[in-house]
Amino acid sequence: MIQKLLLAGLVALTLAGCENNKSVFIERIKTKNDMPTAIAKLRAALKSKGLTYVETIDHAKNARKFGLRLKPETVIVFGNPEIGTKLMTCNPSMGLDLPLRMLFITNYEGETSILYTNPEYWSLKHNIKDKTCLAIVRQAHAAMQELAEKAAAK
Repeated sequence: MIQKLLLAGLVALTLAGCENNKSVFIERIKTKNDMPTAIAKLRAALKSKGLTYVETIDHAKNARKFGLRLKPETVIVFGNPEIGTKLMTCNPSMGLDLPLRMLFITNYEGETSILYTNPEYWSLKHNIKDKTCLAIVRQAHAAMQELAEKAAAK
């Protein structure tokens, strides 16, 4: 009987966690803009913030080169070399997640969303415990959120 109660409690806690948005690793912002407009808005926001644009990766275009189909899916890669260097000093494995990137996707209904990894996940993934480094991670999260919201704004 006790085992059944414990199992039921564990299942309830697990299911409750499915709806909890705290500690979400991938953040998603829906936009009323089409993908090209949202990307252009992000590029403008990057420029206005003095961030470095690195490249655009068009996954759907690359798929077509091999005769494959993929819904529109584009990654914009960007960063701040000064901040990125500080983060890689905290833990060199941060180089796996830098420079930053945002993914723009369009579903079959034509709705575009912007996705990005919540930078606060890095503290877990890269075992960052230093207070200065954690403050940079929090700032990166706020900056990513602001950039995504600017790209999503009508």
